[in-house]
Amino acid sequence: MQLNRLVAFYKTMGDPTRIRIVFLLANGPLHGQAIAGKLGLTPPTITHHLNKLREINLVYQRRDKNTVYFYLNESVLKHQSGVLAKLADKEEVKKMEEQNIESQKVIENFFTKDGKLKNIPAQRKKRLMVFEHLIKGLKMGKKYEEKELNEYIQQYHEDYATIRREFIINHYMYRENGIYELNPPEMWAKIEG
Repeated sequence: MQLNRLVAFYKTMGDPTRIRIVFLLANGPLHGQAIAGKLGLTPPTITHHLNKLREINLVYQRRDKNTVYFYLNESVLKHQSGVLAKLADKEEVKKMEEQNIESQKVIENFFTKDGKLKNIPAQRKKRLMVFEHLIKGLKMGKKYEEKELNEYIQQYHEDYATIRREFIINHYMYRENGIYELNPPEMWAKIEG
């Protein structure tokens, strides 16, 4: 669990209009005009709120000919609501704290003081911790050309092809026609004990 993602989610959801939009989308996809009509708001207002919901991956869109439909990302909603329940579980909190400490130790061991990756860990758990650390510098929703992604990875390690491939294999990113984009964190490979 990353605290900044949790805070961003609940900050964004702290708006009555956004809660109403989520409620509407829970019944199925809708286009912006339909949402605006049902809520009695202007399309630009709905666009603003939908953009905020897309920033936290709670809503995604699909185009059907000339119409863009918005869908509720139910897995994100379930995940974020489950995080709060986990915080009430002392054992779960202890486990998360231990994982954060372990992750920090791995980062310190595998990266130089100037941020270069010394080598790619052989152990899967440590490798995933390193990849999550590398992914932090990429922006959600931004599309990266392969050359741009290679240059980003080379800041940390010369074997950009292996790391780029690992980003795909472990579902940190997806590739379509040579363009790379981050997946929602809920899809990333799980770091398990």
